[in-house]
Amino acid sequence: MSRIHLFEFEDQSWFPDIIRKGITDYLQYAANRIDLYNSLIPVIKKGIEKSGTKRIVDLCSGGGGGTKGIMKHLNEEMPGVRLTLTDKFPNVPAFKTIASELHGQVDYREDSIDATNVPQDLKGMRTMLVAFHHFRPEMARKILADASRQGAVIGIFEATERSLINFIGMLFTPLVVMLAVPFIRPFKWSRIFLTYIIPLIPLFTMWDGIVSVLRTYSTKELDTLTASVAAPGYRWETGKIVKKKGPNIIYLLGYPS
Repeated sequence: MSRIHLFEFEDQSWFPDIIRKGITDYLQYAANRIDLYNSLIPVIKKGIEKSGTKRIVDLCSGGGGGTKGIMKHLNEEMPGVRLTLTDKFPNVPAFKTIASELHGQVDYREDSIDATNVPQDLKGMRTMLVAFHHFRPEMARKILADASRQGAVIGIFEATERSLINFIGMLFTPLVVMLAVPFIRPFKWSRIFLTYIIPLIPLFTMWDGIVSVLRTYSTKELDTLTASVAAPGYRWETGKIVKKKGPNIIYLLGYPS
């Protein structure tokens, strides 16, 4: 299946923020519910060790999906790790909720942070959790080049491997969203209205999920991208974590060698 870069509604600047936050709230809930990223801990630990600091700077955080699970597992094995949530369109209410639940382990930036030009004051291992596929190759190269140019460690993780089974699974998204929404906290009447009365959140989530699968880079495509942004003294590793339960995770780890 070839990579197809269709558009995602969530990426559009004109897309209503109330719907975007409804989507990212659901994605955060789903990722934490199934502990999506528990298998990433060895790779993230390696990145933190290479960075020389116990801070993670998460780029394109959306609703912060999965970060609670990651921090729980990390602090069991590497106490003292802190996480900063950032996004070009920051979901500040979701960020605040996560920060309050994790009692000082997490902070966030309310200003817009561009993953292709990360401010130099944001030091630490950069992560992108199911977000890299949003970028066309030319923009993806800029993200990688910015990390290598600044000598920053970066870990990219994708749970939307381009496969037929994932494509078919995304067709059931509206049903899954409708089942999940009553359990998402904090409770919002707008989320209820846009799920059950006018089902925009389920439908847009399905479309963006299908497009995410079609957009996701394979490990070979990631190798091609990194070859085009090679920097002296910087190393890239790609791989795939095969899970018994849940989707496989494709990853890219870059760090100064």
